[in-house]
Amino acid sequence: MQNSTNEPKIALVTGASGSLGKATTKALLAGGHSVVMMDLNQDILNKLQKEMDGRTYPYACNLSDPDEVEKVYSLIEKEVGQIDILVNNAGILSNNKAEATTPEEWQKVMAVNLNGVFYLSRKVMPGMKKKGWGRIINTSSLAAKTGGITAGTAYSTSKGAIMSLTFSLAAELASYGVTVNGIAPAYVRTPMVTKQLTEEQRQELIAKIPVKRFCEPEEFAHVVMFLVDPLAGFITGEIIDQNGGLIFD
Repeated sequence: MQNSTNEPKIALVTGASGSLGKATTKALLAGGHSVVMMDLNQDILNKLQKEMDGRTYPYACNLSDPDEVEKVYSLIEKEVGQIDILVNNAGILSNNKAEATTPEEWQKVMAVNLNGVFYLSRKVMPGMKKKGWGRIINTSSLAAKTGGITAGTAYSTSKGAIMSLTFSLAAELASYGVTVNGIAPAYVRTPMVTKQLTEEQRQELIAKIPVKRFCEPEEFAHVVMFLVDPLAGFITGEIIDQNGGLIFD
């Protein structure tokens, strides 16, 4: 196993101010890693940095803008160092089905959920290849496999495309000691579930989930840490379902 020691790494987590991003950042810090926290709002990131226990570096970036990604990542490499672990977690939700989805909404969802993952992944690849070690972890969704139980067409399609991108990058990087995997969660206990749904809607969802509860953000972060571990180096091009038994494949 190349570079198989558990020495501290430099991680980058997008969507860092969200529930999954916060949980993942905390888990990586607890594992001794440094974390570059990336999201849209610099003030929110600065505040979040004060809440974290460990080495964190807040960088605001609009991931849908390739020029901005280029500029911000160059700054990160200069000020923090090359990224060893990339968690592509940023994303936006759309619940509209096809006929209700405008071209503008379609383009916006794809720009953030898919294009941003591609832009940032291609920036970390040279450094990982040079070191002979790296981890790229992409957040997909159950919606990619079901067509969207409650999620819309653009969102579901973007998450399906992330799976294909994961496979393509995994094939390209496998010989360099870099793994690329995805996680496909469903109904994580986030504000989307706790605030945007009524109690009646939440209970209807729980009734459909075989394990009879929602996923916790910390459980998502636990899967990230498993994939980050050197002993997971023989797993690449895999999409790990985390849906409480809603779908088996």
